[in-house]
Amino acid sequence: MTVLLESIGGIMKIGELSKLSQISIRMLRYYEEAELLSPKRTVSGYRQFEIEDIDRVKLIHKLNNAGLTLKVIRRILPCWQNQRKKFSLCEEFKMGLSDTLLKLDEQIQLLQQSRNHLLTLLEEN
Repeated sequence: MTVLLESIGGIMKIGELSKLSQISIRMLRYYEEAELLSPKRTVSGYRQFEIEDIDRVKLIHKLNNAGLTLKVIRRILPCWQNQRKKFSLCEEFKMGLSDTLLKLDEQIQLLQQSRNHLLTLLEEN
């Protein structure tokens, strides 16, 4: 299907992007509302996505699943270089990851405390 897209200028509708990226249409619209995607529109209002958007939405989804908020992703997304499919080490990206790691460490600590409380309860009875 990618070959076909390249032959028509690499333009696809939201349903095609959803199939190729394995991200739901609903989530793609949500990413657009969060200003993570900005597709062009046809005269009749249909969204038009490009081939590069496939990798972009997969990356957004991975980062979100890793614990980054959409706000942080929006801030660091310009660091991503689509041609190389990797991040440059820009400061925004480093700060975004550092903030997320701190939050994850705090969550891990709270979960560990909860686990210890439950173990104590089990051991007492």
